[in-house]
Amino acid sequence: METADPNMILTKIEHTETAENLLKSTFYLASKLDKKFGAVCFLSDVEQIDVKKEEIVSLLKKLNLPTENIYILPEKEISLIDFCEKEEVSFLLIQLQDYSRKNIQRELNACRELRIPYLFFKNEFEVLNIKRILVSVSFLMEDYEKAQFASAFGRFCNADVTLLQANDYGSKAATTIEKMKLLFDKFSFKYQVEKAEKDSFKLDKEALQKAEQENFDILIISASREYGLDDVIFGPNELHLIKKSSVPLLVVNPRSDLYTLCD
Repeated sequence: METADPNMILTKIEHTETAENLLKSTFYLASKLDKKFGAVCFLSDVEQIDVKKEEIVSLLKKLNLPTENIYILPEKEISLIDFCEKEEVSFLLIQLQDYSRKNIQRELNACRELRIPYLFFKNEFEVLNIKRILVSVSFLMEDYEKAQFASAFGRFCNADVTLLQANDYGSKAATTIEKMKLLFDKFSFKYQVEKAEKDSFKLDKEALQKAEQENFDILIISASREYGLDDVIFGPNELHLIKKSSVPLLVVNPRSDLYTLCD
């Protein structure tokens, strides 16, 4: 049995009063990638469902954005992962209203088994205009999964992609870079490879500094393979990056069966 192509760019909203740039960014991506635009809000108080839907629809009408795919759900009725699979979501933007470690970890836990990329969008971010993408490439073989999403931005958003290669003694990062280049060379968009100063263990921190200093529009990182004891106690690497970042971070879970953004 064939699986339908993922066809929706979805945003997860918490507070409508600070969601304007998030909604515009979601519509921007949906338009560029030729997908449907959608929004979802999970509520603990089921009596507020109609009120919340009216709030979101009213804001979308004010912004001249589509109102067809708006979902207001009891948070105990369905998980974020199951909802994304049910609605064939290909890309998720998450409104990050609360920057506390506890809240970010809660969002990461909810996204842990997602087979699609997810982007954390802080309220102070400007509306997305994706022209420059930075991708960190370490010795981990699953970093290759970032290539399909970077390629989609290059193809459909006409973005310039920079691959930041870890400065390792081994050849694993270089091998992954060569595989990425083989994919990129099939399409017509600009990309380049730069060598990092740090090794794979400190690469993402350097990548974030570079993204902020050189005004990249998005940084693509991988989530942790597994949570060790240090991750449980102090929080995983991606949590600290999301908390401090002043640029949107696109997180890719380390899986081999990720959906693709493009046909």
